[in-house]
Amino acid sequence: QRPRDPWLRSDPMRYRPFGTTGLLVSEICLATLTFGGKGFCVVVGSLGAKEVEPRIGSALDAGVNSLDTPPP
Repeated sequence: QRPRDPWLRSDPMRYRPFGTTGLLVSEICLATLTFGGKGFCVVVGSLGAKEVEPRIGSALDAGVNSLDTPPP
């Protein structure tokens, strides 16, 4: 088990309906533009797996269930 991230808030994550699908998505979305950084995304940043894994883990621990992924 990972140590608790000191930046995580203790407030519960809030969720909103995703249209009429019946799905609930977190109000906070994890942007992944810098994860892997290929193509035009390299200009923004290029984080490797070592840097990305803790960020994804913290987001999931906080209740984030929505990811914003860039085009390939």
